[in-house]
Amino acid sequence: MRWENNRESDNVEDRRGGGGFGLGGRSVGIGTIVIALIGSYFFGVSPTTIISLLSGGAPQVAEAPAHKPPPDDPVAHFVSVVLADTEDVWGQIFQQRGGQYVPPKLVLFSGRTPTACGMGETAVGPFYCPGDQKVYLDLQFFQTMRERFHVASDFAEAYVIAHEVGHHVQNLTGITEKVDQMRRGASARKVNALSVRVELQADCFAGVWANHADRTRHILESGDVESALQAASAIGDDALQRQSRGTVVPDSFTHGTSEQRVRWFKRGIGSGDLNDCNTFAATQL
Repeated sequence: MRWENNRESDNVEDRRGGGGFGLGGRSVGIGTIVIALIGSYFFGVSPTTIISLLSGGAPQVAEAPAHKPPPDDPVAHFVSVVLADTEDVWGQIFQQRGGQYVPPKLVLFSGRTPTACGMGETAVGPFYCPGDQKVYLDLQFFQTMRERFHVASDFAEAYVIAHEVGHHVQNLTGITEKVDQMRRGASARKVNALSVRVELQADCFAGVWANHADRTRHILESGDVESALQAASAIGDDALQRQSRGTVVPDSFTHGTSEQRVRWFKRGIGSGDLNDCNTFAATQL
């Protein structure tokens, strides 16, 4: 992915500082975090509770003040450039559609951090909070992608950021509010089904970003799209369930299968048209 000479966003908030997350004075490894993520995903238990049990200690949190990322941090620099690129693309798309794009903040944190949606935790992976319109990212997730899912490329990491920004686009366009209304009083199965459509649309929006960014700035290199598709496939609900417990329970899916995630990302990057990302009108995902 070609990104080195592009502009950086001013909307990155770095909370890493001296803050972080430990248990009984000990550090938490990737393996423990992954187990906590899977346990939280399937059993509804707080990741910090699982980590505490696995590590034999009580969670200790030290909050760090927000600041700009240091100029000599290459990963933070990369994140800032990707975020800026999403700002440019979505700003242009919203303008063409008669609207105005309000970019989200992207918060870098370690361990835990307070959000308008509750306590954000490394173990749940990157996420978007509509309450404060911020994307939250622990850069350790990229290491997890490399070590657990064997996905290692700049564009695969950019896809993760673009997916979360896709949720911000849903929020700005009123989709999030409509889905929240549909969820009220719905069965668990219906809520999960709605969540799948939300996530697949965010995958499609990530593809729309990539399409426009490549057309205007030629960011894609050989193998980039394949790496993003590999990332989408690796984090499908069926793949994660099969890895963790050997069986697949479709009614519990919240993000979509590997095949679905790949299909909707390809749909977005293929056309670059927001109208092609209407997962809620699709009869087959």
